[in-house]
Amino acid sequence: MVRLITHNMLACHARNCNKDNFPLVFSDVELVVREAELNPDFLRRFLPKIDWAALVDTARSLGDTSLPDEMPTEWSDEQIQQLHHVLLEMHVEEGNMTCRGCGHIYPIQNGIPNMVSLTGRHS
Repeated sequence: MVRLITHNMLACHARNCNKDNFPLVFSDVELVVREAELNPDFLRRFLPKIDWAALVDTARSLGDTSLPDEMPTEWSDEQIQQLHHVLLEMHVEEGNMTCRGCGHIYPIQNGIPNMVSLTGRHS
């Protein structure tokens, strides 16, 4: 499943694409919410790896506005729950991820992104 925790680490790797290749932009998305067990310690350890601006923009593009513009320095239980929901419970089942730089399209089918296919290469 494409969860935002994974999406936040994906960049376009098409040949000669090295500008504006992160984050990939979702389109034609079928979004499913699946409950997952909350693990606050894992989330706190994972925080330094997150590109916060990309995460917030992507979550908002999928209709979730629960995350603040800036990453909190101190986390309340409610904020940890919101982060957990965005990172681990929002699943993109179907759709596309498109590179802003080169327009390469990465299709998502049955929750699995095809990061190697060159079909449907540009929008």
